[in-house]
Amino acid sequence: MFRIVAASRRYSGSLGRCGSGVDTLSAARGVPAAPAKAPRRCSGWQRRARCSSSSGQHAVASSACKHEGGVAMEWAGLQGWRATGIDDRRHWGKKGPEQQAAELGSGGGVGDLPQSLAACGLKVLQAADPKEKIALSHRAWAAYSHRQLPVGAVSMAAMPDRPSRPERPELVHPKKIPNPKQSPLPLNVHMLHTLAHIELNAIDLAWDTVARFSSLGLPEAFYADFAHVADDESRHLGWCLQRLEELGHAYGDMPAHDLLWEGAQMSSDDLSWRMCMVPMAQEARGLDAGPRLADKLCGFGDNRTSKIVTRIAEEEKAHVAVGVVWFNRVCSALERPAEESFRDTMGRLCPDLLTGFFNHDARQEVGLPQAWYDLSAWPAEQAEPVCKSAGLDPTDPRKRCEPSAPKMSPPMKLDSKELEMLSSRLLQVLDVEVAGSER
Repeated sequence: MFRIVAASRRYSGSLGRCGSGVDTLSAARGVPAAPAKAPRRCSGWQRRARCSSSSGQHAVASSACKHEGGVAMEWAGLQGWRATGIDDRRHWGKKGPEQQAAELGSGGGVGDLPQSLAACGLKVLQAADPKEKIALSHRAWAAYSHRQLPVGAVSMAAMPDRPSRPERPELVHPKKIPNPKQSPLPLNVHMLHTLAHIELNAIDLAWDTVARFSSLGLPEAFYADFAHVADDESRHLGWCLQRLEELGHAYGDMPAHDLLWEGAQMSSDDLSWRMCMVPMAQEARGLDAGPRLADKLCGFGDNRTSKIVTRIAEEEKAHVAVGVVWFNRVCSALERPAEESFRDTMGRLCPDLLTGFFNHDARQEVGLPQAWYDLSAWPAEQAEPVCKSAGLDPTDPRKRCEPSAPKMSPPMKLDSKELEMLSSRLLQVLDVEVAGSER
């Protein structure tokens, strides 16, 4: 996860199928598929054959889903990302990410890990040391990829309200965090520390999604996707911590905020809300901010950190795309219009994330049409009540004013019957996707 969250941002409050999300029905349900070539270690069900048309091209065109004012399309690189399996390039070398000699041939192993993927996710949330979160995340993903762990389930009651954190950094109100000009740290270190904090939260958010919704019995591919995201985020955090040490600093050298976890708390009991607020909104901010931050670091003369940021931002595309695909599947399973559902959820819960300096091309590439997330592209009758209740001006992302209407009520959550039928209906959605990709 990579996104720069403005200190003044405030949350205002506390799903149509898209794409051939799996290559075969077996892969969709987590059953081992035929091996496919991959640049890194792959095993078991992760070795998926890629969907292709008779001309040999990826079946991307058939994955387009029109939703009223926008077109949601599966990211062309999603199947490749899923096929990469275990990425052991966890050290940032002279030319980029590399695998250290000590880790060569390390393989996966259960060892003292909990006996399910969901339980591993819970253990990561309970770990306070960032380096322990990194190690647990990678071991859990490797063991699951080698089919040494089932998904399993943990009860909602066992889930913590918030993840464990180290003693440092001190968590303060966002407005109390010094900006780069006020910070005693050099500009590059300040930015890198902010990114490290974001990546730490991203690990926890991905594992919380796996563990918190494990009791719903969703298709195994859902849990595989978000465990994969968690492993990516752990690699990103490792690069950030390594670079901070190279610069003579450490995570905890400046205060941080807990704002990023609010999205997890608000969406703790609604899967569609979680997809909207975390991968499709918070993670998508990384697509907007990444190139700008990399340019600033280059201008500062820190090309090495700039390359790390560029690599992280590029890898975030998969994380946003995963959210888009599963949000559309949930909407299809519940027979809800996806575009309308996304607008309604975000307009009521996180309207501040609907304005800003967007990277429209990158968002469109991963399946987020501008008509979904940009208030200035919404129909006036839908944008006006959101702007009035949140004090927003879609034409000026920096402008905030006093709300001229009461705060909008939260959207309707999934009821017990919808939750009960969600798993079986999602499998039906996957069946339809597979049938469509095989035509």
